[in-house]
Amino acid sequence: MSISIGIVGLGMFGPSFISHYKKHPDVSRVALCDLKADRLAQMAKQFEIEETYSSLDEICKSDIDALVIITQPWLHARQAIQAMKAGKHVYTAVPAAQSLDECDELIETVKKTGMIYMNGETSYFYPETAFCRKKAKEGAFGHIVYTEGEYFHDMSHGLYDVSKGRWGAQWGWDKTGDAPMYYPSHSICFSISVTGAYMTEVSAQGFIYPNDEWFRKDTIWKNEFSNEVALFRMSDGSIARICEFRRIGHPGCVRSCVYGTEGSFEHNLAGAVWADKHGSQVIQLPMDHEPLPEPLAKDLGGHSGSHAYLVHEFVDSVNRERLPRINVWEAVRYCAPGFVAHESALRGGELLKIPDWGDPPK
Repeated sequence: MSISIGIVGLGMFGPSFISHYKKHPDVSRVALCDLKADRLAQMAKQFEIEETYSSLDEICKSDIDALVIITQPWLHARQAIQAMKAGKHVYTAVPAAQSLDECDELIETVKKTGMIYMNGETSYFYPETAFCRKKAKEGAFGHIVYTEGEYFHDMSHGLYDVSKGRWGAQWGWDKTGDAPMYYPSHSICFSISVTGAYMTEVSAQGFIYPNDEWFRKDTIWKNEFSNEVALFRMSDGSIARICEFRRIGHPGCVRSCVYGTEGSFEHNLAGAVWADKHGSQVIQLPMDHEPLPEPLAKDLGGHSGSHAYLVHEFVDSVNRERLPRINVWEAVRYCAPGFVAHESALRGGELLKIPDWGDPPK
């Protein structure tokens, strides 16, 4: 059985997935969709795709089975909801939502429509995350005590251009300074997917860079924190620390660590280390950590080789009508803690409860 895929949003990130969908043996047809006619024509020519659509409204009226939505972050939830109500299975880039209310709406739409929803969190398929999930399943950590997730991405490393590109003609200085904890899924995913637990409460703090021209209170985001640090209690009793930094003297990374009663894992720019009570060893993390269709296995793509795995997980879940691993219940657990953490930081570190929408129905 094969399916048809429509890729919505051909800006800075969307095109990196087109070739993987074209190569997947269970995808029979790929269409492209973008509001900008010139960009749509250019990508259609570059990837030799004839079927194109000029809007989400238009592609939702087509007979395409599933949509891959890679648009501006603040559009993901509402566009996913629209597409599922139109009878389309949906994959969106991260974050899944921009508020707790949007998390509610996403969950309810999946329940009511019965459509498959998957979130494209790249770090779920990073080699270090896959390695630690395997170790946790084997019990090698013992009882997990503490996890860390850090997303270091200085504004000077392309984020100014990303922000301006996302707003396009609507760009203005009032659009700057979105809260770092509103984009937490790269770091939060590690703690949740490895432990199998979720975050229940948080205390957070924010850092204000002196005379910051970007992170300011007089913008639509009303946020002056360039860096945010959050300490979470997990549902299994462990603790997680998450850092989202946008002003940092660092080349940038998504870093992760796990510390358990029997074993530990540390990952940084120098590499990966496995440790226990007897010593430690540097380890090589395999990129090919689970089977893929041959055309995708030859080219894993970007973000630590996660692109091919994300594509296959979505295609396979739609084809087999199964729940994807990064389903809507998992996806809201990656973003909702960040919304509450930012609120805690605004309140000077007040300990706040984090809502949870439960596990997927059996």
